[in-house]
Amino acid sequence: MTSGGDAPGMNAAIRSVVRACAYYRVSCVGIYRGYEGLIEGDFIELTARSVNNIINKGGTVLKSARSQEFRTKEGRAKAFEHLQENEIEAMVVIGGDGSFTGAVIFNEEYNFPIIGIPGTIDNDIFGTSHTLGYDTALNTAVEAIDKIRDTASSHNRLFFVEVMGRDAGFIALNAGVGAGAEEILIPEEDLGLDRMLESLKKSRRTGKSSSIVVVAEGDKSGKNVYELAQYVEENLPEYDVRVSVLGHMQRGGSPSCFDRVLASRLGVKSVELLLDGKTNLMVGLKDNEVISTSIAEAIKGGHSINQELLRVSDIMTT
Repeated sequence: MTSGGDAPGMNAAIRSVVRACAYYRVSCVGIYRGYEGLIEGDFIELTARSVNNIINKGGTVLKSARSQEFRTKEGRAKAFEHLQENEIEAMVVIGGDGSFTGAVIFNEEYNFPIIGIPGTIDNDIFGTSHTLGYDTALNTAVEAIDKIRDTASSHNRLFFVEVMGRDAGFIALNAGVGAGAEEILIPEEDLGLDRMLESLKKSRRTGKSSSIVVVAEGDKSGKNVYELAQYVEENLPEYDVRVSVLGHMQRGGSPSCFDRVLASRLGVKSVELLLDGKTNLMVGLKDNEVISTSIAEAIKGGHSINQELLRVSDIMTT
């Protein structure tokens, strides 16, 4: 199943799980709409041919949904009943921390074997250097910022570009460095409004007539990106300020080669772990090796921003 927010590479992961099952002669069933479909018994048998030509598609062919009913004991009881009726013996859950939290609770209550594949563009799961969809979302953001810079340069404007990242600044930091942003604001580092103003003043003094400020949606400097823009307009009236919110376009599109390969590797590993009798693990990537981590640890472990990249960002905005 795929659960929670969609991410590029989910289809590639579905394909990998299905074909690994076919290789090991194991029957595979797809669950539509995540935990909601699990509660309703919305299943479909999947074969190697069922997943032809989906590796390049964004979104998820199994659909996704958020389920309030699965948060209740009654909802989870219905889900388990459907699994038993369909003789399903184990489950691969592709999603983020919310999906994994549900998986842990379900496993505790019914001792049902589950392996998690991290699928979220925010890259905020412990136990893997990359989550499915992160690389694609990053490339989408950089491409968009590059295009916005063309307009910023043509009209001598300051653009605030908001990217996704409610609790994590991975997209903002990496896209900001990659697109040459003049300032980057992320939730992990509250740099403050005064520093941002000083940075923009310095840019102006050194001859920059246009600037890009990349803002993670969860940044704590202001209530929202529009408030930040208003603050700059009030304190630096010489700037012609505009706001561009990239929004859900970052979650769509054809997955990058990196995400397709990562999904293929994680899908195979998840099936092999289940066949080895393992459960309650999340597969991930570390030092280009596929590893496994306790799902509970993946949820609670938190994430840390790359301090070396922060230092590089400071130098690059000089």
